[in-house]
Amino acid sequence: MNAMNKMETNPGADALHTTLELQRAAFLRDGPPTLKLRRADLKKLKDAILARQDDFVAALDADFGHRARQESQMLDLGSTVGGINYLYSNLRRFMRPDRRHVAAIFKPGSAKVVYQPLGVVGIVAPWNFPVSLALTPLATALAAGNRAMVKPSEMTPATTELIASMLAETFDEEQVAVVTGDAEVGKAFSSLPFDHLLFTGSIPVGRAIMRAASENLVPVTLELGGKSPVIIDDDYPVRTAARRIAYGKCANGGQICTSPDYLLLPKSETEEFIAAYRQEVDTLYPNVGDNPDFTWVVNDRHFARLSGLVEDAKAKGARVIELGSKQSSDPQSRLFPPTLLLDVTDEMAVMQEEIFGPILPVVTYDRLDDAIAYVNSRPRPLALYFFGNEAQSQRRVLERTTSGGVLVNDTILHYAQDDLPFGGIGPSGMGAYHGAEGFKTMSHAKAVFQQARFNVVDLFRPPFGRTFDFLLNFMLR
Repeated sequence: MNAMNKMETNPGADALHTTLELQRAAFLRDGPPTLKLRRADLKKLKDAILARQDDFVAALDADFGHRARQESQMLDLGSTVGGINYLYSNLRRFMRPDRRHVAAIFKPGSAKVVYQPLGVVGIVAPWNFPVSLALTPLATALAAGNRAMVKPSEMTPATTELIASMLAETFDEEQVAVVTGDAEVGKAFSSLPFDHLLFTGSIPVGRAIMRAASENLVPVTLELGGKSPVIIDDDYPVRTAARRIAYGKCANGGQICTSPDYLLLPKSETEEFIAAYRQEVDTLYPNVGDNPDFTWVVNDRHFARLSGLVEDAKAKGARVIELGSKQSSDPQSRLFPPTLLLDVTDEMAVMQEEIFGPILPVVTYDRLDDAIAYVNSRPRPLALYFFGNEAQSQRRVLERTTSGGVLVNDTILHYAQDDLPFGGIGPSGMGAYHGAEGFKTMSHAKAVFQQARFNVVDLFRPPFGRTFDFLLNFMLR
């Protein structure tokens, strides 16, 4: 086990700096790794994950109190392995220099962009998908040729311990190190002079991360959240929309940064949607209180927060509809039942905060333009979901709203598209990873211009004369 992982749970700032300098020295000593070495690192990471599938499922179940094996395998492990496979297959193309245009006056010189590793990348991962959101950025950092320090969440201790031991057994500390500890360790970690820092988590913590990184002028990628809206157009089948929204809202107990956060629904379809949503929840999670497929809320504090959101909305006039049976035979249960909120207003906390649970507020509208205006009057979201079959309506929503990503006629699945960038905009984040954009995020795009032995530019140098004037006039035409 490497030295960082032997440390006490809360390593001090000096220990963190020591590890960073160890990695930076190794990076400068060895230089950029070859394609062969990068692919070998990706394969090592993938093999290490696959060898511990059952251990990860058990750790995730322990951390959440209950989490379905299938959700852990699909949403945490499967998405990570799929991302690694994508990077492995496309890495040669990503590493290839981009040839760029050269103006006639500078020919026969050549121009290109070379993608160079940054050095040491810091990764701060959240608790909701503690495997995927720690190891997918790590795989991207390794694919780009970097060293990495990873800070998993202290809120999922069993999974964090497993990640730490796995990476210590798989990589030398001078290549990959894991830092464990509480919020104070996270604060010290984000203050390190990394070459890049990627954070996934809440907006308030994202602001603190960005402030800390700014002291060292460290570039950041912030994957935040916010309130991702769903719009159902009046031409779309309500039952189909209800089925797909119910899955997106209830997967992982609603604890997904891209979960639908509120629904914009044609006023005339309210009762039809309630009936359809109820039926679809019952189909997905029969007897939800003891259903093995429904994930619990991660801890008591978040459970109390969700309960408070519902109570606040109810006190301010919302109609609360609990779906499915919430009775559980487990006295320790933190299962929060799928819940619809009708007649919500902007004064309610549930319409101001990111929910991160299986609560779905419903806002009605008369015209599609009203729904678009409602979205645009709020901070730009991480995701937007539109259910509608008319091409003109799809185009109007796509053109007139701004969000990190859009999924048409389904929810949350755009995150799993490995060749698409994933990231927010404004309060929902900055920068992107996944796809070619992820590789570029963790690389330096170095501009290289190579002058030819014989070139026209030599004629632009003093002493100036008629030739210079002729060439200058030609260039300014």
